[in-house]
Amino acid sequence: MPASGMGDGVAQVIEGQERATAGTGTRTETMTGGEALVRSLIAEGIDTVFGLPGVQLDGAFDALYHVQDQVRIFHTRHEQATAYMADGYARSTGRVGTCLVVPGPGLLNASAALSTAYACNSPVLCVSGQIQSDLIGVGRGLLHEIPNQLEMVRSVTKHAARATVPADIPAVVRDAFRHLRTGRVRPVEIEIPQDTLHARGEVELLAPISGEPRERPAGDPDLIRQAAKLLGAARKPLIFSGGGIIGSEAGEELLALAEALGAPVVMSSNGKGVISDRHELAMGTVAAIQLIPDADVILAVGTRFVEPATSAWGVKPGQTVIQMDIDPEEIGRNTAITVGIQADAKAGLAALLDEVSRVGGSRPSRAAELAELKRSVRDRLDAVQPQASLAHAIRAELPDEGILVSEMTQIGYWSNVGYPVYRPRTFITPGYQGTLGYGFPTALGVKAGNPDTPVVSVNGDGGFGFALNELATMA
Repeated sequence: MPASGMGDGVAQVIEGQERATAGTGTRTETMTGGEALVRSLIAEGIDTVFGLPGVQLDGAFDALYHVQDQVRIFHTRHEQATAYMADGYARSTGRVGTCLVVPGPGLLNASAALSTAYACNSPVLCVSGQIQSDLIGVGRGLLHEIPNQLEMVRSVTKHAARATVPADIPAVVRDAFRHLRTGRVRPVEIEIPQDTLHARGEVELLAPISGEPRERPAGDPDLIRQAAKLLGAARKPLIFSGGGIIGSEAGEELLALAEALGAPVVMSSNGKGVISDRHELAMGTVAAIQLIPDADVILAVGTRFVEPATSAWGVKPGQTVIQMDIDPEEIGRNTAITVGIQADAKAGLAALLDEVSRVGGSRPSRAAELAELKRSVRDRLDAVQPQASLAHAIRAELPDEGILVSEMTQIGYWSNVGYPVYRPRTFITPGYQGTLGYGFPTALGVKAGNPDTPVVSVNGDGGFGFALNELATMA
């Protein structure tokens, strides 16, 4: 990008890049905090930002103005939409969704959407402003000031941090992306005061963490072997999978293990499509009611396993349960387990499949039984009218890659258990938060991330009323 026509600060950034020392992976330049933020985001691969400008963000938007050829900005009409759009973008693409909001009421407006992203393990980065750095915590009642903003947002994020001088911004951004790429993925937040975004100083731009291999722990080998022996000896194994399978892109490993075991796979609403509903082993939660009683070994992967663990029709005392999850706090949280494995789903399932192949074990085909179960469940679901007919009409018009964004509506509730999904990331829900009004703005973010893919948003009048002003954003 030529330097002519740019602000002096951006020209200095480019000149500084040209002076960077080869082979160090870092470079020191003079720039504003806003420029440090934007350059760090671009380095991490961010090319789309959903934002709503305000005076505390002027330094950031000034820097974004000069990189319009590298970063798209979608301006919303309400801060809730910035984070909902970032969530829809993230969950439908697998890339980090980024939103930019003013502090105080702006961040509070975005918090419902952040709670949805938190519930759905979505890689969302929220960047917020803050009052001037030397008055944080003083309590003078400055514009958009709220006490303990960082502590507040930590309730709906995995990680939150603040940078108060330009030199700190690259490290704060890099650390945020580290949290987005390790362990259980959930939203993160960084805040930068207004004066810091305008201040100029020497800044060392860091090598992006997004270029490094993703950390994928495969789990304790002894526990993998224990689990493989149990599954290999099982007569009627059953697998439960959740959104963690999609997040770790473990669909191929899951299907290979299921086929090796002849095990039906019950997918949660947030995990729908990781195995195509056309596959004979693909099941929904309604089928689980009949599958659980006869299951002698149950494997739960990338799911909180709440409904099967807490419902009257769920797991009974004495059943063998194996749980694999990247988050150690989820293992055994909702039910007693026989073997608990902390692992990334993709690496852990690959290791488990390898060990199952060594252990061997055979069992009679369940093809006829499972086909009949799928037929009977479909008959029960399709008897629920008019929800079933309306959802099927949408499915008939959408290609396999078409994306449906549900809402807190009768069609949405039915679709959670009955809507056929053929590919991952093509059915979007609000997860356990059940955030009324999430659907339309989330669908806008889905469309921003998938401009060539048909996207359908189904809303009730109440939910649509939460965000109907975003019709202007859509236009």
